[in-house]
Amino acid sequence: MFHQSALLFGLVLLVGSSSTISAWVPINTPNSRTATATSLFSTAAPSETGAKVELEPEYAAALEAAMQKLTAVLGDKADKLMPPLKHFVQEYLGCAQIASASVPEDQKEIHTPEAAAGRILQGIQYAQRFGMPGSPELYEFDVMHTALRGNPETEDGNEVDYYKFGCDFFRPCMDLKNSVVLGRENLDKAMEQLDNGDNVIFFANHQSEADPQVVSVMLEQAGYGKQAEECTYIAGHKVTTDPLAIPFSMGRNLICIHSKKHINSNPDLKPQKQRQNLKAMSAMLKKFVKGGCLLWVAPSGGRDRRDLKTGKVPPDEFDSKTIDMFRLMGNKSKKPMHYYPMAMVSYDLCPPPDTIEAGTGELRNVRFVPVGIHVGKETESVGGVESRKDFCNTAFQTCLEGYTELNKVMGRE
Repeated sequence: MFHQSALLFGLVLLVGSSSTISAWVPINTPNSRTATATSLFSTAAPSETGAKVELEPEYAAALEAAMQKLTAVLGDKADKLMPPLKHFVQEYLGCAQIASASVPEDQKEIHTPEAAAGRILQGIQYAQRFGMPGSPELYEFDVMHTALRGNPETEDGNEVDYYKFGCDFFRPCMDLKNSVVLGRENLDKAMEQLDNGDNVIFFANHQSEADPQVVSVMLEQAGYGKQAEECTYIAGHKVTTDPLAIPFSMGRNLICIHSKKHINSNPDLKPQKQRQNLKAMSAMLKKFVKGGCLLWVAPSGGRDRRDLKTGKVPPDEFDSKTIDMFRLMGNKSKKPMHYYPMAMVSYDLCPPPDTIEAGTGELRNVRFVPVGIHVGKETESVGGVESRKDFCNTAFQTCLEGYTELNKVMGRE
């Protein structure tokens, strides 16, 4: 086991950091990886999604044991840091408890208190090694990152499959029995085009920090596990600098771009960020020229938020300039490019706060719920500049229709 100070730092990171990739997410935090522990926590109330779980004795005992150990480690900081720590641990244990009561007997093992705690500690250890400022193993991402899959010969001695780690972390939180994949005929067509060497882009709404894992698990369910592993994600700045996000990001193929909302956050750094974006565009174009690239991007610029008046979660509209950029790259590649809207229902899995808060801290909520994707009909890229808004509107409307159908099939309306 690693040193207690590393454990404390890791636990702080676990609750106060984003845990998965968010494509094109607006960043409201300073460009720093040296935030203090107390700055990583928010007093904002969590989203009102799901009821508080009353832990059964076995899970309650695990929670109590964890809290006692944390209190001893935190010392005089316990009063301030314990509430968000306890919230997250209780959420994850509650999720495991509900899942254990819902899955077949042969699947219960991964939902025991010990198994759930083991996954959390594993995430903490990776965050401590690769995300902690000052660590000799601090991981730095290039503009194009190839997933680390545990091949020591090609990955500088790495033997850990970080893609598998990320999927194994969130898969137990998905009610797979009631999860759905719709638009199979469109998905099959997209995968056939991909196999033929064409490029395929999924324009998706974005609901949860675990969306990359949702995409992977749902594609696995549809029989496209290999394609899921090879998918590339457009990643914002946060997911490559946020300490706990780093090990999850290490397991994904990424093209790292500063979003338009973040690029102006520090005027002195804007030229540097613009150069990085140009480098990222060049790397993306090379992938498109080669062909056979599957890309996932959320053109809205962030996660969908719950409407406080209706309680519903409407998908945020796509940004036409973001979509224009991908169409331009597709045209330049001279390779066939196919664009498919992908609707996602994953909000309840890890519901975000109801408001966008400055800083990195937010209370983390985890629910054992069904998830779903709907692959819409291909949006054809026809016409010139004058048609760009029509293309964006068509892609978004197709996504919206798929989202409505998903909610209906999943009994969420």
